[in-house]
Amino acid sequence: MDAAPAAACRAVKTTCPYCGVGCGVLATPAPDGSVDIAGDTTHPANFGRLCSKGSALGETVSFEDRLLYPEVYGKRTTWGVALDLVARAFSETVAEFGPDSVALYVSGQLLTEDYYAANKLMKGYVGTANIDTNSRLCMASSVAGHRRAFGTDTVPGTYEDLEAADLLVAVGSNMAWCHPVVFQRIAAAKAARPSMKIVVVDPRETATTVAADLHLKLKPDTDVALFAGLLAHLEAARAGNAAYVGDFTEGADAALAAARPWTVASVAEATGLVEADIAAFYAMVAGTDRTVTLYSQGVNQSASGTDKVNAIINTHLYTGRIGREGTGPFSITGQPNAMGGREVGGLANMLACHMEIENPDHRDIVQGFWASPAMVDKPGLKAVDLFEAIHSGRIKALWVMATNPADSLPDAGRVEEALRKVPFLVVSDVVANTDTLRHAHVKLPAAAWGEKDGTVTNSERRISRQRAFLPLPGEAMADWKIIAEVAARMGWADAFAWDGPAAVFDEYARLSGTANDDTRDFDISGLAGLSAVAYGAMAPVQWPVPASGAPRTRFFANGGFYTPSRRGRFVAVEQKAAAETPRRYPFRLNTGRVRDQWHTMTRTGRSQRLSSHIGEPFVEIHPADAAAHGIEPASLVRVMSPRGRILVRALVTDRVAEGTLFVPMHWTDQTSANARVDRLVDPVVDAVSGQPALKSSFARVEPFAAAFYGYAVSTRPIRTERLAYWAAARLAAGHALEFADADPCDPRALAERLLGTKDLVGALDRTAGTARFAALVDGELVGAAFFAPRPVAVSRAYVAGLLGERLPSSAAILAGRPGADQPDPGPIICSCFKVGANQIAAAAVDGAGTVAAIGDVLQAGTNCGSCRNEIARILSSMSVEADEPERQLAPAG
Repeated sequence: MDAAPAAACRAVKTTCPYCGVGCGVLATPAPDGSVDIAGDTTHPANFGRLCSKGSALGETVSFEDRLLYPEVYGKRTTWGVALDLVARAFSETVAEFGPDSVALYVSGQLLTEDYYAANKLMKGYVGTANIDTNSRLCMASSVAGHRRAFGTDTVPGTYEDLEAADLLVAVGSNMAWCHPVVFQRIAAAKAARPSMKIVVVDPRETATTVAADLHLKLKPDTDVALFAGLLAHLEAARAGNAAYVGDFTEGADAALAAARPWTVASVAEATGLVEADIAAFYAMVAGTDRTVTLYSQGVNQSASGTDKVNAIINTHLYTGRIGREGTGPFSITGQPNAMGGREVGGLANMLACHMEIENPDHRDIVQGFWASPAMVDKPGLKAVDLFEAIHSGRIKALWVMATNPADSLPDAGRVEEALRKVPFLVVSDVVANTDTLRHAHVKLPAAAWGEKDGTVTNSERRISRQRAFLPLPGEAMADWKIIAEVAARMGWADAFAWDGPAAVFDEYARLSGTANDDTRDFDISGLAGLSAVAYGAMAPVQWPVPASGAPRTRFFANGGFYTPSRRGRFVAVEQKAAAETPRRYPFRLNTGRVRDQWHTMTRTGRSQRLSSHIGEPFVEIHPADAAAHGIEPASLVRVMSPRGRILVRALVTDRVAEGTLFVPMHWTDQTSANARVDRLVDPVVDAVSGQPALKSSFARVEPFAAAFYGYAVSTRPIRTERLAYWAAARLAAGHALEFADADPCDPRALAERLLGTKDLVGALDRTAGTARFAALVDGELVGAAFFAPRPVAVSRAYVAGLLGERLPSSAAILAGRPGADQPDPGPIICSCFKVGANQIAAAAVDGAGTVAAIGDVLQAGTNCGSCRNEIARILSSMSVEADEPERQLAPAG
């Protein structure tokens, strides 16, 4: 049975469901259904810190929009009917077309026990490796690079190394927004030890680059040249560790030969960097023993991602800076359980417990342990190829779990076509409406965070418990249990007869130690045999935890790699020539995250606090490019590629280089009219890892000729049909909508339709082309709508704050901004305390000239800390104009 929900008002230790940092959370449910969230001061990943998303978790656990009951072909049904159909459809498809005609596409949102059950079913019983995960989109190139260099997918170091390093090199990682708590740990270490240096390698200026001693703003996808040049410099400067290279590695001669042609001058030509900056970076690395290179999606999400990983690892092998305190390459993962998925073989080319499908000895170990009837003997289809096989008809039945490929995969329009075409589609999910779920023949309600019970593994190999503190709503069921029920109906009940997640974990732990005398890195056999009570109480622990022998914190300081020779492998890499830019698509399109949203917003989109920072989709474009294309700040822009087009707000900023664009990944058809950016992305993948190149597609832009712009708030959901542009967000008292259209409108008629009432008061200025309307019921504001021929100039925070309030007159809202006695706070910078840019600037004028001083005066930056670098950016010129790009974007309120 799943763990019982915790008693009300008792804090439960669990783990955050967002990024790979793996922060400990204290969740305290209240009798009224609300949940108080705090950081767990005892958890070694975060020591009580939480980012803005983690701090707002209590706002995301409502049952609104939940999928609560199984559905078959659009009609509610029983679990028995739904599971019988899934088992029968998969069994019959395998019988008719073979095991490779079915597939699972799963997620880093699953717990390790869920992942294990799914992989056992597919790879050991159905007999296909056609099970891949959305982790393919974030860290597959790191896995491939690790396996090429180390023989296994091993992260050698820990978070403590990031703090102990004298030089931290962050490559393709906006930690300040994407892994804020790790970034806070690094910032605290640097504050305590100012001699510590930070170098950030990133084509964009970000919240992370603000903290850098040196920002290398290189051309996209030229990292291999930069690090090959570094390897050549290390050799020339005699900064290598000859003893380490000779005793513990192989392949150095070939890697060095490939690197030697790279000089500072040629690296500068390839990367677009200034020679002096390259030389300074190389000298810093050569002269600093305690160096950590942390990398993330800017490295991984590339057609040359695996080579980038190995170019970085080569420099650490050559200097012997690996496995010791304050040293090593460090891959930081994107999802809460991407690492757990890697451990259980969640990728289509791996087996459980870091064993290899291609290795017959490993296959025998797993098959013998599972007593499986149909063990796979070849890798399955990786994510992009998997959905192409669905599109072409080779895959006849697909089961999607806890992910939204219609939005997150490249060429998302074609992916959605595949979802429409597949003969049988099952989707297990938490919410009732996603762009993937709408195509499902069978919908299965899964347990959500707060209801799940199991384990996750973070980026430093630390296994932590996610514990249930809420009851399962409706008929929702744990994912591992759903899988086991289907497996039983397919004839394998005995092999999946677990009585709870503790039993799943125990089986997994026992498998990790089977025939493993330090021949594989992953070993948690020391955790096998835990009782359900001991499993429930399990404290965070880093693997390996072998049943015999001492556990270790780091790997490879004294060799001991997991290659056949037990030596670490250098990999000779080459910088690929840049693809020729098509004339019709002259921009390089980069995609990524914003600070306060997560993936496709099915969870974070529920929080008003998180929507208050950035409330609509946008494209970052350089001022010179904007001028050349007739694009004004805050206007609407079409971004196009050969695969489709989207419509988003223009954020004109020199934080991106000329010729490049940046669009966030979060907005879907559920939250916007047309902002699914992955529809534009070319489905090119890394040849080794199969990871898509989500950051370097070709695109073009053009202004959208809007006849009008609008902004509306309502206590009820706002209707959006027939608008070319809209973006919806949550407010504390209701909903907000940014909107626009190319065709002129009757403002009053449109306001009535949006707000769902004809009972409006308002003002219409035909000369200026503006209109403002409000709906009041017994003096309480239940809705308002504003129209203008240009982006609407109202204070979103002020308008949103009046929603649901009793007003003395309509004039209070129709003005659209506070009076002189209530200064406009400006765009929200600190989500935790709702502090705006204008407030920060005013405090700076009054003498609060540091981030700490702003915190003392306004509290901004004193909770999760995610906004500190944005505050610093404003303070850098002591005026709000320093943060002008953010002012172009409308927060929800």
